[in-house]
Amino acid sequence: MTNDSPVVHGFPHLDTVRSAITALYRRLSYDGVRSYAPSLAPADAAFSDQDDLHLGAQRVARAMVQHLHLPNARMIVAFRAMEHAGSVELAAGPEYFIELNDRFRTHRRDIGAALSHEVMHVLLHRLGLEFPGTRDNEILTDTATTYLGAGWLLLDAFREDGTSSQKLGYLTPEEFGYVLAKRAFAFDEDPSPWFTSPQAYEAFAAGRARAEQDARQPPLVAAGWAGRRRYAKVRRYARDHPGGAAAPASGVPYAFEDGPDGLRVSFACPTCLQRIRVAVRGRVRVRCGLCRTVLDCDT
Repeated sequence: MTNDSPVVHGFPHLDTVRSAITALYRRLSYDGVRSYAPSLAPADAAFSDQDDLHLGAQRVARAMVQHLHLPNARMIVAFRAMEHAGSVELAAGPEYFIELNDRFRTHRRDIGAALSHEVMHVLLHRLGLEFPGTRDNEILTDTATTYLGAGWLLLDAFREDGTSSQKLGYLTPEEFGYVLAKRAFAFDEDPSPWFTSPQAYEAFAAGRARAEQDARQPPLVAAGWAGRRRYAKVRRYARDHPGGAAAPASGVPYAFEDGPDGLRVSFACPTCLQRIRVAVRGRVRVRCGLCRTVLDCDT
């Protein structure tokens, strides 16, 4: 939790974020991921200053449990002084004990955001899904929370002005926006009307622009002229140097390699980010085996 300190911006964790989206599809399957539509409704996470602190926190925690398809276990929410926004005991259940930072006693509008991250820890624990290292595992948790429909609250908790700032989670605001945009494209859902923070909307717009770039990379037909020209140059090099993989130039999101059916190109699916390998044969339609997205390609 960042409070009154500079907020990191940009996309420094993008590789890990993309790996987390792929891991969700692999662990849950396409149908499993689709079962998290629609997103958590704003009314289910609403928390006013007039609400009883503990009863309100329990209510929001139950809404998180239901949205994330967890068993109807009881979430016990307490508040204490701590460095981070919250913590959760990952025992076998049937009860889970969540502690939130004392500052949420007076910043109740963000209790839902903090709870979404902690309850996601419970779901990932039950799924047996984790990344090595605390940093990458927390990025996985933020990404999963956002992609499965509750993490828009984490982005909405981002506020920044000339004298103070607040951000929850390990992702940058723009990375939250990127994951939200990936979900929006996959689920045909627009989260922007739910934002109460102007900075959250701006970060979502920046993340959406970055996510849109993924759908305009060669060999996808939607790639622009400059990208197609560079792609043709790297492809020509690969054809002129058979017998080994052609190393892509810096920043190129595809690679060529020899396969049993001739030259092949590998690239990331713009939806689930899994690597796809396709024979270089010109125009072709490809269906991702993980997320079922149909892609128009010009290989």
